[in-house]
Amino acid sequence: RLVPPSHSVSTPSDPRKNKMPFRRFVEIGRVALVNYGKEYGRLVVIVDVVDQNRALVDAPDMVRTQMNLKRLSLTDIKIDIKRVPKKKTLVEAMEAADVKNKWESSSWGRKLIVQKRRASLNDFDRFKIMLAKIKRAGIVRQELAKLKKESAA
Repeated sequence: RLVPPSHSVSTPSDPRKNKMPFRRFVEIGRVALVNYGKEYGRLVVIVDVVDQNRALVDAPDMVRTQMNLKRLSLTDIKIDIKRVPKKKTLVEAMEAADVKNKWESSSWGRKLIVQKRRASLNDFDRFKIMLAKIKRAGIVRQELAKLKKESAA
């Protein structure tokens, strides 16, 4: 079906509609998180795109390997590297871009750190956390009651 020019979807004068909503592309230098397999939870860098389903990925502490894109979760972090760099060049680029600190300061990275910490707790640690939550809830309840009493008076 043809749409007449007067009914165009977006106009060049409207800057909101010209922005691309998706920003995480499969590209050389894109940092990704492995979401499946034996490398699960590892940050890797895409160093080459093999085809529309696979990419060559590398990290400082792993062997360069092909990985299906379904096994990668793309992050917002991108480093400036050439196609298929040497390991030394990749490590230097990752350190220069401060990838580890950027990841740990991102909300996604912090959430994963908290998940790992919770998974490593033993039964006694979980018990102490439960008691702390009960104590905190009691303090909140007392403060709320105090505020309600002040507002009613």
